Amino acid sequence: MESNYLIAFALTLFAGFATVLGGSFSFMLKRTSLRVLAIGLGFSAGVMIYMALTEILKDSKEFTSQYFGDVAPLITFLGFFAGIVIAATIDYFMPAHFGNDMIDKKPEDITEKDEKVNQAGILTAMAICLHRFPEGLTMFLVASSNIKLGLPLALALAIHNMPEGIAISLPVYHATGKKRLALLFTFLASLAGPIGAVLGFVLIKMFMPQMAIGILFSIVAGIMVYISLDTLMPLAREYGENHDVMVGIFAGMFFIGAGLLLV
Repeated sequence: MESNYLIAFALTLFAGFATVLGGSFSFMLKRTSLRVLAIGLGFSAGVMIYMALTEILKDSKEFTSQYFGDVAPLITFLGFFAGIVIAATIDYFMPAHFGNDMIDKKPEDITEKDEKVNQAGILTAMAICLHRFPEGLTMFLVASSNIKLGLPLALALAIHNMPEGIAISLPVYHATGKKRLALLFTFLASLAGPIGAVLGFVLIKMFMPQMAIGILFSIVAGIMVYISLDTLMPLAREYGENHDVMVGIFAGMFFIGAGLLLV
């Protein structure tokens, strides 16, 4: 049994660190190309929206239905809009210059667009990290109980984690000009899954009721949709034509959806 736990943890690490690989693809694009940034921000929004509305809300309903029965849809609904309120509150109280010390420019040269792009990358990283905790727990539990199921699940999660890495890395790299910083954020997001696997497993077994996972999923879905509609998409339209943004959105939905088909 202990060997199964080690293998399960290794698979969770493998799936998580695919985020860093995806984030490194952002460096192959020209940082000075505003059209690429518009498409990339649209891509990030597409990834977030598709994940939230197809995967995360579905998982939320499945978890909550086990404990709340017919009331589960209402709980998921309320959790979703609670996430929107939480994201809007964070956005409202977050100072306009948040994270400006990361930007590789003189303070007087930092534009409002630089600030917005940098904040978009940081908020995206935070939302994806929140989602990764229960995802890592799920990966760990499946792999530890059945290695044959864990292997294809780890591969599938790795494939769909790569677009998330791009969603985090591209805006941070474009705003700051620092590859190491962009990789740092993707690295931290990649760690969220393995940490969630260990801490979540211990907490659920000892302290936290499993029903809390479903509620957490719905809240995270609301946060991700808010960030996409309020931050990523408006920013994308500032940097490119509407058609560029739509290409990015649908490309993000396609790649994350293709990855999810393998799960």
